Amino acid sequence: MNPFLGIFLHAIGGFSSASFYVPINKVQRWAWETYWITLGFVAWVVMPWIGAYLTTPDLWGILSSCPHKNLFWTYFFGVLWGIGGLSCGLSLRYLGLSLGQSISLGFCAAFGTLIPPIFAGDVASLFGTASGLIVMAGIVICLAGITMCGYAGALKERQLTPDQKKEAVKDFAFIKGFSVAVFGGIMSASMAFALTAGKPIAQAALEAGTASIYQNNPVLIVALAGGFTTNFICCTFLKLKNKTMSDFVAKPDRTLLRNYLLAFLSGAMWYGQYFFYGMGTTKMGKYDFASWSIHMAFIIVFSNFWGIYLKEWKLVNSKTKMILLIGILVLIASTFMIGIGNSMAAEK
Repeated sequence: MNPFLGIFLHAIGGFSSASFYVPINKVQRWAWETYWITLGFVAWVVMPWIGAYLTTPDLWGILSSCPHKNLFWTYFFGVLWGIGGLSCGLSLRYLGLSLGQSISLGFCAAFGTLIPPIFAGDVASLFGTASGLIVMAGIVICLAGITMCGYAGALKERQLTPDQKKEAVKDFAFIKGFSVAVFGGIMSASMAFALTAGKPIAQAALEAGTASIYQNNPVLIVALAGGFTTNFICCTFLKLKNKTMSDFVAKPDRTLLRNYLLAFLSGAMWYGQYFFYGMGTTKMGKYDFASWSIHMAFIIVFSNFWGIYLKEWKLVNSKTKMILLIGILVLIASTFMIGIGNSMAAEK
């Protein structure tokens, strides 16, 4: 158990998640749904099997021996998460990295952090120890930081003209983007439930000789397969509706190859978030449920840095930029507080 190593691993996962959408700026001649399902195939089908195969002995034996009930619920919550993932992807299309991530992940953090321990009956014990209170305070501070980042995004919306907003986000549509961001954030919290439902799979992996830091990799195969199912159905519908099936073989060849490489890069980075998230949770100790809050915090921190780099905030006033900066600093502080609380618990 090493909570600060866990936070570092969550930071890597957060950076990977915040960065996966950046390559779309270089994609040409592809509809959004073509890019999304291509990166999704890499992220939710190819990479989970590769990651688990390289880190888990007797992978197929582990999956085939697990109770069907646990496999079903892990997959089912993955399907629900897939709805959230698709909605969050649309929010990035319509709002940009900074505003889209802040809104969707704010709701995701709120629902995904506390509901699993409520179901497990562990929340009450948090208020009886100093370490538990510190962790809870860290979660509250984390959510406050998320709120500040979202508020900065709302101020940005009020200050810029429609043409100015589309300079950085070409498909900007606030009402549509806000709606799918909220819905996507709530539904994305289902991944926390999928990982909880998949604990027997992780335990079987440990018993088969898998290193504890990689125990969640077999779980991701099942959960992300559920997510791919949802996204495949929705993107196929969009491609038929928009008549974009020909994108997969569109000319010229050089552009097509570049698009596939960019989609592969995006998919690998997207999977990286849960690969490192899964490792990070194994190091967080007694309060590993707080991993979800930390993970969300780092994604928002790095996505806002990307938003600044991509000049999504270049035309807003200094007050809005300051609120964004303070929100990021608050998020960083919250992760350290949660790490301290976990360290105190580990010492007992």
